[in-house]
Amino acid sequence: MQILLCFGTRPEAIKMAPLYHELKKNNLDVKVCVTAQHREMLDQVLDFFDIVPDYDLNLMQHNQTLNILSANILSKIDEVLTAVKPDLVLVHGDTTTSAMVALAAFHLAIKVGHVEAGLRTYNKNAPFPEEINRQFTSRIADIHFTPTAAATQNLLKEGIIEATIVETGNTVIDALLWTIDKIEDEHYSHLEIENLKKILPANKKIVLVTGHRRENFGEGFINLCDALLSVSARDDVAIVYPVHLNPNVKDVVYEKLANKDNIYLVPPVSYPAFVWLMQQSYLIVTDSGGIQEEAPTLGKPVLVTRTVSERPEGVIDGFSILVGTEQQIIKDNIVAILDYFAGFKNPINPYGQGDASHKIVTFLLNQNQNEDTGSC
Repeated sequence: MQILLCFGTRPEAIKMAPLYHELKKNNLDVKVCVTAQHREMLDQVLDFFDIVPDYDLNLMQHNQTLNILSANILSKIDEVLTAVKPDLVLVHGDTTTSAMVALAAFHLAIKVGHVEAGLRTYNKNAPFPEEINRQFTSRIADIHFTPTAAATQNLLKEGIIEATIVETGNTVIDALLWTIDKIEDEHYSHLEIENLKKILPANKKIVLVTGHRRENFGEGFINLCDALLSVSARDDVAIVYPVHLNPNVKDVVYEKLANKDNIYLVPPVSYPAFVWLMQQSYLIVTDSGGIQEEAPTLGKPVLVTRTVSERPEGVIDGFSILVGTEQQIIKDNIVAILDYFAGFKNPINPYGQGDASHKIVTFLLNQNQNEDTGSC
């Protein structure tokens, strides 16, 4: 069985990295194609996880529209699929890369496996455009690797055949645990982490902040910044914000929060440095999906600056709180956690225990063996 892994963003690369290595460990014929929908941030992850792409479409352009990106992916991936002729294409999650690669593979009658399948908000504008990307990919995929029981149920309700659904947990937990092992090794050294150790106070509660969602551009980010500025007046708090490079985010954040006491604005950090920051944090404020999945393993509470999440398990189990983008609600929830959080009663991460890649590869090996022997 020849397998082609396709991804284009930093989150996809993180979540596909442990799967890539598990496929290689089991001697499966695997090739990697990156669209480089993100460039610099993607390259950092590829380097950290020791992945050298076989094909690099290098499609990142400054401020390109979703339609232009989609057209470029569809056109360029056609050349790769035609050359490689894989038996299976594996895509991940909810990106434009995943949706367009799945469509291109379908046009060429190539099977598609969807990793992290079945997440839903059923609101096409939240997250935008990810919700539709994910639903679109589900209509095409031949195999659906779901991270949770809720994701599985979403697909079953949509009429996806049960035999094509494989519940595995989320590969991001595999990547997180792999990263922790690496950065905690006494022989490992990372310049970014060492620099962060020098600038961050050791005696304060760290509030780690990230944000990048399109639906929060404008008023949403203004309200977030105002809430953070208010909280920063506390003497026991240090707010650390690796600021996304998108000018819709960066311009607002620096205008509101630059050169303020107890607020540390830093450029986007590499994945190992971010994992280290999560370990040091007292709580995390984010609109990211992956962080909602990672934080429970680290025992960190998450305030999600969204009104709806395709990852409800963390909310249901008490690891995350949806706070939206109202300034007072964000502030009140940050203060409540700073003052009263005493740890989680049930620390089991609903998104997985670090064996998702193994489960995916085991399924593929069994399927390959059944095809070779003609079994059903």
